[in-house]
Amino acid sequence: MGKPTPHKARKRFGQNFLHDQSVIARIMSAIRPSPEDTLVEIGPGLGALTQPLLAALGHLQVVELDRDLIPLLKASCEPIGELTVHEADALKFDFSTLAVPGKPLRVVGNLPYNISTPLLFHLLTFAGLIKDMHFMLQHEVVRRLAAAPGSKEYGRLSVITQYYCKVDYMFTVAGHAFTPAPKVESAIVRMVPYKTPPVEVGDIDIFRQVITASFAHRRKTLRNNLKNLMTAETIAANDIDPGIRAEQLTLAEFAALSRAMQ
Repeated sequence: MGKPTPHKARKRFGQNFLHDQSVIARIMSAIRPSPEDTLVEIGPGLGALTQPLLAALGHLQVVELDRDLIPLLKASCEPIGELTVHEADALKFDFSTLAVPGKPLRVVGNLPYNISTPLLFHLLTFAGLIKDMHFMLQHEVVRRLAAAPGSKEYGRLSVITQYYCKVDYMFTVAGHAFTPAPKVESAIVRMVPYKTPPVEVGDIDIFRQVITASFAHRRKTLRNNLKNLMTAETIAANDIDPGIRAEQLTLAEFAALSRAMQ
């Protein structure tokens, strides 16, 4: 995919460059890009996924922080199609500037492990403008995103993400598919924002506050974690046992606690 480059992956950017062609083909099959799409790639790196996406779309927008990568990326993509590069930190980037009326964004990316959770939370604030998201993430993070109540992976990230999106664990990717090879496995996740949220939470900031407090100390009960927000009687009034832990609550039960505070 393009000419080899001496660019060295930078640890401070969390760079691990994908090179396995079979994995790239599986990702492309999962995304199914169409020329009508408004698609943005986060962290294109050396263009392993950028080039086949651009070939399928004709035009692609990318957000890249490493300025040394940008000329290499542009040079390798120039013969393929029209590439628009936004030199920016994806954590601070305003994705609404890329939205076209009537054409919701499709977002893809091999997200750096060191910023994946805050970046996901940032992207969820634009959920109303997004059709779907396909990301390569640390295997453990994808398990957390898709986790069900009662599992050890289920937590704040699971609840908030599943309020905004339908989450599907697609497939696992071994470390040797990257250069340099990370010490952990990766996985592909598909996240499709709901047009209408599956539950009514009222004030979204209060909902987030309830979730954050509930999981503040995983070994403590709801009664203890939520004591500064509501009484045990309020919890019980919503048919929830104040003596259980947060990981046992469903999304609907968190929504009920959120509404109880409003």
